Amino acid sequence: MTMTEDKKPGGPDLTRGVSLREFKDGKLLGHVGEEDVLLVHAAGDVFAIEPECSHWHGPLAEGLVVGDTIRCPWHHACFSLRTGEATRAPAINTLAVWEVTRDQDRIMVQRKRDMPKPSASHRTAPTPERFVIVGGGGAGFAAAEMLRREGFAGSITMLSSDGAMPTDRPNLSKDYLAGNAPEEYLPLRPEDYYGDASIDLRLNTNVSAIDPKTRSVTLGNGDKLPFDRLLLATGAEPVKLQIPGADQPHVHTLRSVADSRAIIKAAGSAKRVLVIGASFIGLEVAASLRARKLEVHVVAPEERPMQKVLGPEMGDFIRKVHEENGVSFHLKDTVEKIDGTRATLKSGAVIEADLVVVGIGVKPRLALAEHAGLAADRGVSVSEYLETSVAGIFAAGDIARWPDPHSRQTIRVEHWVVAERQGQTAARNMMGKRERFDAVPFFWSQHFDVVINYLGHADSYDHIEIDGSISKRDCMLRYIKAGRVLAVASINRDLDNLKAELEMERARG
Repeated sequence: MTMTEDKKPGGPDLTRGVSLREFKDGKLLGHVGEEDVLLVHAAGDVFAIEPECSHWHGPLAEGLVVGDTIRCPWHHACFSLRTGEATRAPAINTLAVWEVTRDQDRIMVQRKRDMPKPSASHRTAPTPERFVIVGGGGAGFAAAEMLRREGFAGSITMLSSDGAMPTDRPNLSKDYLAGNAPEEYLPLRPEDYYGDASIDLRLNTNVSAIDPKTRSVTLGNGDKLPFDRLLLATGAEPVKLQIPGADQPHVHTLRSVADSRAIIKAAGSAKRVLVIGASFIGLEVAASLRARKLEVHVVAPEERPMQKVLGPEMGDFIRKVHEENGVSFHLKDTVEKIDGTRATLKSGAVIEADLVVVGIGVKPRLALAEHAGLAADRGVSVSEYLETSVAGIFAAGDIARWPDPHSRQTIRVEHWVVAERQGQTAARNMMGKRERFDAVPFFWSQHFDVVINYLGHADSYDHIEIDGSISKRDCMLRYIKAGRVLAVASINRDLDNLKAELEMERARG
């Protein structure tokens, strides 16, 4: 989506030619006919590419050029400047590129290049024919898509317990829940994609067992499905609230499209919402439901929202942002019971709420892996190639615990971008390529008009170095342990966040 009907293309007409002297920081935004085009001077060449990220339309002109690639400032997707291919999630779709001609010092763009066809020429070994993916979330989808993109011609069966096609899950607690994004934005690819790509996507399909010896999975209906390579991407499920009244129909969790739809439906007639938990998901739900003009109360045991991950200063700021937008907090408190619409807190306070959303964390779905005898340690243990303790069986996403070269620990994280990137790496390794997963973990969180980008992983830290002003929404926080920066969080410092990602990549190991 590079153009809208009421938006005219900006910058110079590139068919008439421009000079390198007109570039700023190696980039120039212009147009060819009615289409915006970004020129990039990099790697000793000039490239012409569509200027908006194919994920959520982030402005690539504000991104970071690394070699012959460009990274999106919003969610760290990466594109090849030569081919337009989305080489790193969360973007999946290729961007258009144009041919660039040079006449002395004039640079001209006139003709769009044809999209390249997938090639299997770089395979390193013969590939088995039957691949099975258990899970229909970000990791499973990204793996299936990458297998076809890399030229895998064998069968791909994708088994999803969900009733919805693979979905842009961050949208479920953000813009879709807030009423700012239509439902057609949710699917990662349209329904006909799976048929066209010969991906056998089976929704509402449960897997009851995996047998590593016979190389087969048993479905809920008893059918057996053989595999040569298997990817486990079963994801996580919301932690259930264990108090009296938590099983009432107006008490919701949020993980799936169906969950988000149910909350939106309930919000249509609700007046007051109780959000239990000041996690990222809980507070994003609070912000989204305030956008729907509901009264919102948040109850959580912490002293500050998100203090463990972001620290006290950022926690105080996030609370203030929410309070300025009408959210009421009841911190250092818990809900003891829900009797009808009446929620009683440990402190004795009572909140009347006709809609309750529980956001107290998620737990990885490990039962299949554990019953199959795969090595597990608070997650499915995988090598740097995302292979489990059984050869030919891989794991990715929320269930995978992998050796992270940046924190120098084995870690498991529940981030959307990480899940997709692991799916992509696992796919290439299922085809016989030995590619280490060493991407720096990244996620973003949205609170009204404040977006926090978080990079790296810090279970704990010695101190936080703050550059800029949190209150003025212009800051970079560095989480430091034993003299090393393990993670950074930023507000309105997108380019700095991208540069920090590159620094971490170069310093890994």
